[in-house]
Amino acid sequence: MDYIVDLLKILLPASIVLYGMYLVVISFLSKDREKMIVELKTQNSQTVLPIRLQAAERLCLLLERITPNNLVRRSTPAAYTSAELYSLLLAEVREEFNHNFSQQVYFSEETWEAVKRAVEEVTTILNLSRQMMEGDAPGIDLAKAIFAQSLERKNDAIAFALKQVKSEINIYF
Repeated sequence: MDYIVDLLKILLPASIVLYGMYLVVISFLSKDREKMIVELKTQNSQTVLPIRLQAAERLCLLLERITPNNLVRRSTPAAYTSAELYSLLLAEVREEFNHNFSQQVYFSEETWEAVKRAVEEVTTILNLSRQMMEGDAPGIDLAKAIFAQSLERKNDAIAFALKQVKSEINIYF
């Protein structure tokens, strides 16, 4: 019996010390793991943030380039018929959008949908303006119709999309 009591006198404090050491090691490892996760997130943000900023710049540039006023000003409407100008402008909008299609990876679904709505609105303005023209009308008449359609729009999808992109980028600053 004395043997068991002596054994318990040795094993009980040893097991308490061992359990305490186990808790210290687990605590140390979890803190070390948390530190590594923070460092990894910092490294990722240093890599991803510049890419997201470039994506935002490209989306803002896309939206500014497809604004009806800027779109028409970059072409020379007097040099084309309305049908030719319409085809040229529509191709330019599609090309700009397709060129920046991959930028959706860096933005939320709501922001990308706002950008898509802006592109669709510009396409609608072009289509409505073209429908008002006769086939052989001069391009300058189509340009005037596009400006008129643009002014009639009450909710500006391009401005809303720009605001969405900027507000999403402001989260990181």
